[in-house]
Amino acid sequence: MPTPEFILSLREKIGHDPLWMPGVTAVVFNEGGQVLLCRRSDNGAWTPITGIVDPGEEPAVTAVREAEEEAGVVIEVEGLASVKANPPQTFPNGDQAQFLDLTFRCRYVSGEARVNDEESSDMMWADLDDLPPMNDRMLYRLRSASEFSGRTWFSLDGLDT
Repeated sequence: MPTPEFILSLREKIGHDPLWMPGVTAVVFNEGGQVLLCRRSDNGAWTPITGIVDPGEEPAVTAVREAEEEAGVVIEVEGLASVKANPPQTFPNGDQAQFLDLTFRCRYVSGEARVNDEESSDMMWADLDDLPPMNDRMLYRLRSASEFSGRTWFSLDGLDT
């Protein structure tokens, strides 16, 4: 995955020290209720569309931008499904980061879902009852978006997935 320029600039100043970063997950549903998934090119995992919020960018705009950049689709953000702090992680190069994920429920508008950049190796529309293997964090995001009722899920005890 290409690292955004603003993060590379920050890393020149702070080295491998922990960096708190806002990220978004766009859980995109088509008219048939299927969810858009991409296979990440860096680790082969299936996930919804994800991305890092650029400085000054509105998170919902990030979701729309990432869907177009990664999958070539136009989407509409319907609501904020969940807000969750991911556990701290250390990347192979030693960089430490922790992401605050904002998961949006989104509606597919137009475009042919396809691999549209180097971040993904495959795209698919999947039924929620027939998902490829995914980690618990991604399943939590899919669940929060699929069960979205207009009320955002917040983790208050840090114990949910």
